[in-house]
Amino acid sequence: MRLFVSIDLDGLEDAVAAVQEPLSTASGLDLVAPEQAHITLKFLGEVAEQGIDDIEAALEDAVRTAAVRPFSATFEGLGAFPSAEYIRVVWLGVGEGTEELTRLYEAIERRLIEEGFEPESHGFTPHVTLGRMRHGGGKETVQRALEAEGVTAGSMQVTEVRLKESLLTDDGPVYVTRSRVELI
Repeated sequence: MRLFVSIDLDGLEDAVAAVQEPLSTASGLDLVAPEQAHITLKFLGEVAEQGIDDIEAALEDAVRTAAVRPFSATFEGLGAFPSAEYIRVVWLGVGEGTEELTRLYEAIERRLIEEGFEPESHGFTPHVTLGRMRHGGGKETVQRALEAEGVTAGSMQVTEVRLKESLLTDDGPVYVTRSRVELI
C-alpha cells in the first residue's frame, strides 16, 4: 500500500476550491480535489501491511519528540515547483504555523529514516498541492494566478498528524486515514 504522513485541511474545502477557481481553465493542469487537500510531511511509498505497526509507533515517537502543541496555521499565497517558468506543481503556501510544521517534519523525517525510509532529496517547504501540470498548455493562466496578491484559504487549528493510504483509482487518488497521532 502507498502511504504518506499528512496534516489535512479539514473544514477548508470551500476555501481551497475558491483558490483553485482561477486555475480551473488552465489546460494541462489537473486540480486536486479540495476535500483531499493536505500538507505532506513525509511520503513513504509502497509499504507492506505488516510494517504498519512499526510506522505508527515511529510516528507517535516522532510527534512526541517534536513536542509541538496544537497550533494555528494559515494558508496563503501561490507558488510553483520547480519554478514559475517550468511548472510541475502548483501549491498554496503556509504563513502562520510554518515553524511548527517544520519541527514536525524534521522529527518525523529523522525517526522514519531510522525505520529504513529514504531521506527526502530536497528541503521542506510547507505547502498544499493544488494541482499538477501534465503539459504546458495552460502555463500562462497559471502564471497569472501565481502573480495574484492576497490569495488565502483561511486558517485552521492543527491538532493531529495522520498516516494516510493513497488508493489509486481511474478517477485519481483517494486518500484514506489509517491512523492519527494527536499533538501534545
